[in-house]
Amino acid sequence: MMMMMFLHFSLQFLLHPLLHFLFITLITCLALKILKSLTTTTTTTTTTIHRSRVISNYPPGSDGFPLIGETLAFIAAHNSSKGFYDFVRTRHLRYGNCFKTNLFGGTHVFVSSVEVAKALLGSESVDFPKRYIKTVATLLGEESLLCSSHEHHKFLRRQIASLFTLDHLSSSVRMFDELTVETMRVWKEKRCVIVLDYALKITFNAICKMLLSLEDDNEMEALRNDVSEVTEALLAFPLRFPGTRFNRGLKARERIMDTLREKMAMRRNGVECKNDFLEHLLAKDNPDSAESLTDQQISDNILTLIIAGQVTTASAITWMVKYLDENKEVQDKLREMQLEIALKNSDTPLRLETLNDMHYASKIVKESLRMATVVSWFPRVALKDCQLGGFQIRKDWIVNVNARSAHYDSTIYDEPMKFDPSRFDEDPKPYSFLAFGAGGRTCLGMNLAKEMMLVFLHHLVTTCRWEVTDADPSLEKWAMFPRLRSGCPIRVIPIN
Repeated sequence: MMMMMFLHFSLQFLLHPLLHFLFITLITCLALKILKSLTTTTTTTTTTIHRSRVISNYPPGSDGFPLIGETLAFIAAHNSSKGFYDFVRTRHLRYGNCFKTNLFGGTHVFVSSVEVAKALLGSESVDFPKRYIKTVATLLGEESLLCSSHEHHKFLRRQIASLFTLDHLSSSVRMFDELTVETMRVWKEKRCVIVLDYALKITFNAICKMLLSLEDDNEMEALRNDVSEVTEALLAFPLRFPGTRFNRGLKARERIMDTLREKMAMRRNGVECKNDFLEHLLAKDNPDSAESLTDQQISDNILTLIIAGQVTTASAITWMVKYLDENKEVQDKLREMQLEIALKNSDTPLRLETLNDMHYASKIVKESLRMATVVSWFPRVALKDCQLGGFQIRKDWIVNVNARSAHYDSTIYDEPMKFDPSRFDEDPKPYSFLAFGAGGRTCLGMNLAKEMMLVFLHHLVTTCRWEVTDADPSLEKWAMFPRLRSGCPIRVIPIN
């Protein structure tokens, strides 16, 4: 009986958010005691270790506590209003442009250097393939394009690239144009809206129509909620206990996989037939073909494309609206140009040719992407001991190319804290603009994301003016990609 009561109490303890926090705090205190006992080691041993590190010339930094490293500090930053990048920023200030730390049981090196970015991203070195932390690979799937090995990535990329051909891009622009026009109509009626909420909705609807031809509102809402759970769990502590963020993410992934398996079964049985990305992949369904994808490869990469296509683009759109509110002169100049374009194309949806003529708007998109830096860094794993940027890197260490640091480097960008689209009058220095990565793993959806931002921007400035009603810069807790906690609420002023 006492054992049953103990188990019941333990389960309730872990499920309650406040008690769960206290439990983590207790574990932290215990780790501190262990660390304190370890620091009583003799001075001779400490000096020997220190000399060894100097001779080896490893990057500066801290390994944190035994076993868990600095994971708790990373998670604490992730659960704060400053976001997880604050963990990296403070260490860059402390140690310089290259430092190492221990996260989730592995050694991570963060480096901010155009030269290192070129070395790791430019040629997609086989000695430094891409690798995210284990929680990301677990939730997206081992067959995800983001988590695949060098050779496997090239195979998957060939299959998935068909979604981003010129014909598909034109079709996607027309679809997103319709969704944006409808959104602007709603905004004019409501007058007060949360930008992020609508950006997430229209980008999600667009990507799901492209991939799966989803139309049913209930089905879309269920899938959207599950994708949100997965996204929030990507950088959570990997505890599989009921009620934990990571476990909720795993359950949501299972439901998404069940939905996708059901969709594939219906297509194969002829219950439904659509002209979309899933249909294109299933058309290659031949066990004897080397180009055929398994069901798991299809499912993992559709989930990856939904998250990459929705969350990152919606976050970038929200930041863009905020930056333009803070820079009225840029907004007014843009509006004047876009109204001229609108007069010439008043009776037709936006086309790729029209978007290609939006030169100033394109610079605003790039500057928004630079300042927002939605993807903060790009991870690569060392397959052997080597030298990088003047430091020794050990095999299996993960080296993260710090895009945010590069985007705010005053030696690369003049006045980097200033929103200035004119800095893109000329192409930036190679490997200094990393909004979509670089090299062989440059984001496949780069052009689609930029076109979607241009479409939204055009209709926004030609339909209304706006004022942000909550200027709080705090970030949303647990967000994989930095976004405003407020969601960027605005008061809409229609243009007559």
